[in-house]
Amino acid sequence: MTLSILHTESSLGWGGQEIRVLTEARGVALRGHEVTLAAPAQSRIFAEAPRFGVRAQVLPIARKGARGLLALRTLIGRHRFDVVNTHSSTDAWLVALARASLGNAPPAVRTRHISAPLPDNRATRWLYEKATARVVTTGEKLRRQVIAQTGIDPRRVLSVPTGIDLAQFQPGDRGAARAATGLPDAAPVIGIVATMRSWKGHRYLLQAFATMRNPDAILAIVGDGPQREALEAQARALGIASQVRFAGNQANVVPWMRSFDVFCLPSYANEGVPQALMQAMACGIPVITTPVGSIDEIVEAGVTGVMVPPQNEVRLRVELANLLADAPRRETLGANAAAAARERFADTLMVDRMLAVFTEVAQRRG
Repeated sequence: MTLSILHTESSLGWGGQEIRVLTEARGVALRGHEVTLAAPAQSRIFAEAPRFGVRAQVLPIARKGARGLLALRTLIGRHRFDVVNTHSSTDAWLVALARASLGNAPPAVRTRHISAPLPDNRATRWLYEKATARVVTTGEKLRRQVIAQTGIDPRRVLSVPTGIDLAQFQPGDRGAARAATGLPDAAPVIGIVATMRSWKGHRYLLQAFATMRNPDAILAIVGDGPQREALEAQARALGIASQVRFAGNQANVVPWMRSFDVFCLPSYANEGVPQALMQAMACGIPVITTPVGSIDEIVEAGVTGVMVPPQNEVRLRVELANLLADAPRRETLGANAAAAARERFADTLMVDRMLAVFTEVAQRRG
């Protein structure tokens, strides 16, 4: 059964959610299905879609409003989509209202990527129970959260973990990676790859790094975002600016991952299954992170990584220092992480599972 699938994404930002949308869309299209992405003209996902080989169409859906609603209603009404897959709150609501005003509209699948609490009101329950055929989450904890907070039938909520390209993310030559990134060959390097949003925990990482008092170590921060100026100011105030590399957004993060001795993601809220964490594990890098969202579904504490309580820079400092000082433990954790990634993180598994969801709801409509 060949499907015509519309993805909608109102987010203007760039991070794991947007990368998953494009990775999944590309994988489904490569299976012979017709895939279209609708996104705002100013969004990063629209700009990146050609690089992923995904057909994209501009729609004014960055905010809730009549223009976006009418544009979606026109697109869905004119094109015979089999399924619409929504990804953020704004586009989910616009799609729901557009579908409600159309006869024989295609079913909607709502992918929920993060663990932020859902509003406890009748409108939200209508969106999840009535206006959506299936809800997909990126982890089992998120699945249980949606069920608990909306009262939706558990049979209509499925966990489909995010997948990554294991041909791209795999262990590689550390020396070549350091040469490519410009990081010193002999320095201990702690790294993070994440959009600079408050809940990613960069400020706790900076504080922990500063109190380690290791003048030879480097903290590499890859990514950009609304917290960048504040984080640069914090590094200066802590007296570690010379040891911190703000690398900005990188089109190819693989050399950075391979350059790290330790990857750290100290998130304290709103996580699903962070792609950067999976990528670091696939590259064989030992990770330190927190049990937020569905992170503990991919990281086994003491086996494939180290867990610390969120917002606790003291424990974070201790674990970072201990891991930097213990090369055999880093090697064991990294090897275990890479093996787990090869077994569980392939993007082909994600595509298989999403196609099963799309096919099932399309056939029910038929």
